[in-house]
Amino acid sequence: MKKLTTVAALALVATTLAACSGTGDEEKQDEVAPNELTYAVITHSSSGDAFWDRVKSGAEKAGTDYGVTVSYSSDPDPAKQAQLIDGAVADEVDGIVVSMANPDGLETSIKDAVAAGIPVVTINSGVDRFAEFGAITHIGQSETIAGEAVGEQLNENGLTKAICVIQEAGNVGLEERCAAAAESFDGDMENLQVDGTDDSAVQASITSKLQADPDIDGVLTLGGQYAIDAVGAVDESGSEAQVATFDLNEDVVAGVEDGSILFAVDQQPYVQGFLGVTTLYLKSINGNDVGGGQPINSGPAFVTKENAAEVAEFAANGTR
Repeated sequence: MKKLTTVAALALVATTLAACSGTGDEEKQDEVAPNELTYAVITHSSSGDAFWDRVKSGAEKAGTDYGVTVSYSSDPDPAKQAQLIDGAVADEVDGIVVSMANPDGLETSIKDAVAAGIPVVTINSGVDRFAEFGAITHIGQSETIAGEAVGEQLNENGLTKAICVIQEAGNVGLEERCAAAAESFDGDMENLQVDGTDDSAVQASITSKLQADPDIDGVLTLGGQYAIDAVGAVDESGSEAQVATFDLNEDVVAGVEDGSILFAVDQQPYVQGFLGVTTLYLKSINGNDVGGGQPINSGPAFVTKENAAEVAEFAANGTR
């Protein structure tokens, strides 16, 4: 991130010098004045989701570093998320960062933004369709690659029967994670749909499943807070199942350290927010298309007992 900030600072100096060079194109220079740039970050998150709090923090930190305005909004309903995109277009923002958990529901709005001359960067979900919609790049992880790696990790830990807990219906990225993990997992894996807006309900659903099938020896969750629910469910049910998870927070890192969580897959949400704004900023001030039309990987990285202590400090800061 220090390197990216340095690049942005150098670009800002170049812009300032150009403004003093007497080219006579003052109007164009005013249009890209960094302190007048506004970017909208629009995600599909629900309120109180620690993962998306980190995305928001990363985006806002980039805004502070570059001296630009960053507005963050979200809605898990794709129709309402599309309305937020439409509103940003109407406000004539200088760029949009958007997550595409439901690409079909956002297609028209994103294409309208691009047609209006507003650069778009997708993050987190949408890696397979960002180019189709006209976005500059996608910042996130390949859910297929990450899921396959998780299945292999479960194999290495000797698990034979697992459930994959999906907390949000219709989220293609979550479904891809479970499908890829099941593909590389040598044992049996079954999806369990839960209501991710209610942690007590998530824990109850997992508890019920573990009680009904004592052969389950693995619980794979797809978000940090749900891993904590799963640990509670294992204790409540008397199961000996081991918990593994995608994504992390401070409690998850502590769980990995004390052994109640086997491992966590970090796709680095802070990076997604920070680089999303950074990409738009460089497009605004220097015409750069970061990524060269290809996605930028922010993960996956595995947090295990061996390296959890190193990550704990950053997790406590709310950036991992």
